[in-house]
Amino acid sequence: MKFFIDTANLAQIEEANNLGVLDGVTTNPSLMAKEGIKGEENVKNHYLKICSIVDGPVSAEVISTEFDGMIKEGIELAALHPNIVVKVPCTKDGIRAVKHFTDNGIQTNCTLVFSVGQALLAAKAGATYVSPFVGRLDDISSSGIELVAKIVDMYSTYGYKTQVLAASIRSTQHIIDCVEVGADVATCPLSAILGLLKHPLTDSGLATFLADFKKVQE
Repeated sequence: MKFFIDTANLAQIEEANNLGVLDGVTTNPSLMAKEGIKGEENVKNHYLKICSIVDGPVSAEVISTEFDGMIKEGIELAALHPNIVVKVPCTKDGIRAVKHFTDNGIQTNCTLVFSVGQALLAAKAGATYVSPFVGRLDDISSSGIELVAKIVDMYSTYGYKTQVLAASIRSTQHIIDCVEVGADVATCPLSAILGLLKHPLTDSGLATFLADFKKVQE
């Protein structure tokens, strides 16, 4: 499974990339705002900074809600760098935009997916990635991981090439759950990725080894 980091924070992206396990980055307007990135040119420059750190897909989201605006923004974003993936919401105009981008060789990430039906339409339109939102479904007492599993199964059954990119990951356990149901990608906060390293037996075992090594040096 591929690891993307879900942030616009350059320091966190660098830290994840330095681990040697990072495959890409996802962002959205909320994450940009969180970092204080304002203005069209500043946002574009920030995407370029991200692309200079990570040699992998970088999802850049359009903010238009209508087809023509999505196309204009998407073309501009894709022109910034070869690794840019245009992130489009799973709406009627969004699906049309995905098809247009696909036909013109532009990679897409169809986001805000909350049902198998939405994922089906995204795949038929040729989306490179589809992003079911795990945590947000959990928030309304529905199973986000179950949706990921259903989409993975559907794509396998019908041979769709669209990759399932599990988004809205809230915890390390979510990552493990995504592995178990066969997600192609999980986009996660840095804390969730680092959480994979933690295990009490690793800590206690290392402490024992170091204590024993100290004894033989005395």
